[in-house]
Formats: sequence, structure tokens, C-alpha cells
Amino acid sequence: MRRSRADYQVVPYSKYRRWMVAAYGWAARHKHMIHGLIEVDVTRARAVLREHQAKTGEALSFTAFLATCLAKAVDEHKAVQAYRQGGKRLVLFEDVDIYTVIEHDVAGEKYIIPHVIRTANRKTLRELHHEIRVAQAADVNTFLKRSPFLLLPTALFRLFVWAFAGIGRRYARLWKTTVGTVGITAVGMFGNGAGWGIPPAAPTTLMLTVGGIGEKQTVVDGHVAVREYLSLTISVDHDIVDGAPAARFTRRLKELIESGYGLADATTEASYASTPAATGR
Repeated sequence: MRRSRADYQVVPYSKYRRWMVAAYGWAARHKHMIHGLIEVDVTRARAVLREHQAKTGEALSFTAFLATCLAKAVDEHKAVQAYRQGGKRLVLFEDVDIYTVIEHDVAGEKYIIPHVIRTANRKTLRELHHEIRVAQAADVNTFLKRSPFLLLPTALFRLFVWAFAGIGRRYARLWKTTVGTVGITAVGMFGNGAGWGIPPAAPTTLMLTVGGIGEKQTVVDGHVAVREYLSLTISVDHDIVDGAPAARFTRRLKELIESGYGLADATTEASYASTPAATGR
């Protein structure tokens, strides 16, 4: 219930939001995250996306492109998605399940709803694009009504998170089923210009935070050119991932993004599908 006054208003602090505070609060206290801030040249990738939209009218998801690159880099460096199982073992999964959050409007209130893209390393950019678009259009009312944790009293949230996290540390497959193996979140879409975001915590061993895009002058083939640079924050659980594996993963991710990995196939597939022969017209 909203109450307005002359100089302020009181709005509800949803039960779902209180749950998120409890969940992220646990992660922030129990994980030793290290953060790397990098800039990646996305001039080529953005040009391909703009050209594709101009030709077909379709706006391919930039997040899907980054998720495609992330899945490929993790697939080649699986140590960055390891989970602890008990005190003496690490589990390295073959599949890359990407945890992300999608904002939904429910009765005028904003809800950040988690979504896990399963086996992202086995999917094309177009498949990831379609899955993200479907998740963005999904009706989340059922999710909010049937979520078991929201049936708990607020006072039990922290106890539930503590107990479930303890089970997750012993059974890595359960944790993977719940939150995936790596994460990606975007903050740059809400503003213009360069800038990094630092996540306070992450449910996964690795989290990629997508910041803003800014222009810079740089030397390309002996000439000064204006290029577009994306700000990325790569966060890893230092209890599991050391600096050297994280650096190798980061270098490979940068190469994939700057080369426009996956875009050629995605745009070619769309162009073929729109031809008269492909559509039967």
C-alpha cells in the first residue's frame, strides 16, 4: 500500500526483495570474490549487429552475443566454473549453465527474476537470443505465487538460505541445478558511456558484469580511429579460482568478443530464413 505525503511517499518493500537481500547477504559474507576490470573492443560486433538490424529489422540480443562468448570461453577453461563438494573435492561440470536475471514489471513494481540458460556451450547465438526473448516475455506471476521460499515467514529467510547453502556445498549438482555454473548480469544498458559495475556477491563461482560502452581514440593499423569499448567486470571466487586460470579465461573471452564470435552464423541463418526459397514464397 502506497502512502503519499507532501514531501515524500511510502511504498511497499516486497517480500521477494527481502528474500533477495537474505540470499545475497549470505553470499557476500561467505565468498572471497576478486574482481578484474577490463575494456573490450566491441566495434566490430556492434557494427555487425547494426547492419543486421538495418537489413532485416531484427535486433539480435547483445546479451545473447556476450553469453555465447562467455559459454565458449568457460567451455575451454572449465576451472572457472568449478564448485566445491565438501572440503576436499572440486566438481568441474561439462555443461555451462548461465545464471542471469531479467527485470519484469508486475503490477507497477519491478522484479528481478532469475533465469538459468542450460547447456549454453552447446547452443548457438540465435538459440540463446530466442531463449532470452522468451524469458523476457514470460508471465512471472505464477513464479512469484508458487515459489516455495516465498511461502516462508520473512524471519526464516536467513535460516533457509544458510541451510540450503550448506546442502549445496555438499552436493554440487544441486547447486548447479539451482543457480547454474556461471553468471552474467548487465548494468550498462541503463545508461550511456563507459563504466564498470562491481557485484557485491555472486551465487556462482564466476560472474560477468556488463557495464557501459564508451568511445576512445586508438591506433589501428597505423592510423588513429574511434573505437567502441565495453567495460566488463570479471568476478571469481578466489577460494576456488587462482589468478592465472582467471587471466587465461579473461584473455580468451576478450578474443572471442572482439572477433565477433557467433555473429556470422546468426546473421547468415537469419538472412537465409528470410529468402523466398527458405520461406516457400
